[in-house]
This record gives sequence, structure tokens and C-alpha cells, in this order.
Amino acid sequence: MTNMVESLNNMLVNARDFLYVALLDVIQEKMSKWWNNTRILAMAITAPLTSSQESEFRPRFVQSNSRHTLQLNPVIYHVEGGELEGVVDIFNKTCTCKEFDIDKLPCVHAIVAAHHAHVSVYNLVSPYYTKEYYVLAYSKTIYMVGSQSHQG
Repeated sequence: MTNMVESLNNMLVNARDFLYVALLDVIQEKMSKWWNNTRILAMAITAPLTSSQESEFRPRFVQSNSRHTLQLNPVIYHVEGGELEGVVDIFNKTCTCKEFDIDKLPCVHAIVAAHHAHVSVYNLVSPYYTKEYYVLAYSKTIYMVGSQSHQG
């Protein structure tokens, strides 16, 4: 079984003997609590990116310190140093290493190029990784069925 199925089974262990309607009420209540807790966590983030993306991003900053760059034109940079060179297009948010293209999170080369171009690396990150999008994803409320608080 997958982790998600196991988690759901554990969550519902005490509700398995309920009638279907009661079981669905338990599921809805758990989902509502989970949704609200996730919204609270998202709103508490102080960094521009989600926590997991910030954790992935930090090591790239450290690696970028030992790289050198050559500006080829206003938006394209050749970055050397480390195991792999990269040619970064700041405007199109691409790099020949393909890490930036696939992850939509600036690779080491893109971080160096952005620094050289005086561009915030956070402007190069996919908006889907930002705190703003994370908060927006959980902005709606899950109401309990039959709740009078949301009915007109």
C-alpha cells in the first residue's frame, strides 16, 4: 500500500464501523482540519518560497560562490567552474545543464548569472514555488455539509 492509503486507513481506524454518512462526516472533518492547518503553516512562512523549495535552493547558493561568468549579451551568460559549465538565458529562464529548465528553480549557473545581471534569483523561480501561490492554493474554506455558517 502507498503511504497515502496507509495514512487514510490509520485516520479512519476508529470510524470504520460507522454508517457511510457518518464515515463521510469523519473524512470531511479530517480534511477540513488538515486544509486549515496547512493554510496556517503556509501563511506563517517568512521566506519568498515554500519551505521545501528554500531547502533545495540554499545549497545552490553555496555552490554558486565558486563559479565565474562571462556575459555574452544582455541576457545570456556563460558560467564556468564546478563539474559542468552552463549557458544561461535569463530572459527565457533556461540553462544548457537543463536543471533550470526542468525544475523551474534556478540552477547554480542561473544563480551566478542572475547575480552578475543584478536580477533577483527569486524573479527566476516558477511562481508555483512561492509562498503567495502556496497560500492561495489553500485560501478557500472546506465547510461541513449542513453547516449553516456558509448558507445564504
